[in-house]
Amino acid sequence: MSKHIKEALIYLIVALSSLFSLGYAVHMLVGGLVTPEAEKKLIIIACLSGACVIALMAYDVIRRRMRMTENSDRNPRADKIDE
Repeated sequence: MSKHIKEALIYLIVALSSLFSLGYAVHMLVGGLVTPEAEKKLIIIACLSGACVIALMAYDVIRRRMRMTENSDRNPRADKIDE
């Protein structure tokens, strides 16, 4: 399996477990205090917000990697000081 595929699978597992934990935390926080319909809406809102944040973090990682790749393609010795 490719390095990138392994990394993507790890990110996917972490993202799904984070969303599950977020939904469960909302359930534990408001469960029994509000109606089941309101609880379901709060869980959906929290999970959608969390998914947006995770997507922004993934976009940032991809953007930084692309920038690093572009810089290394242009100047393979960019990390070394020319004397």
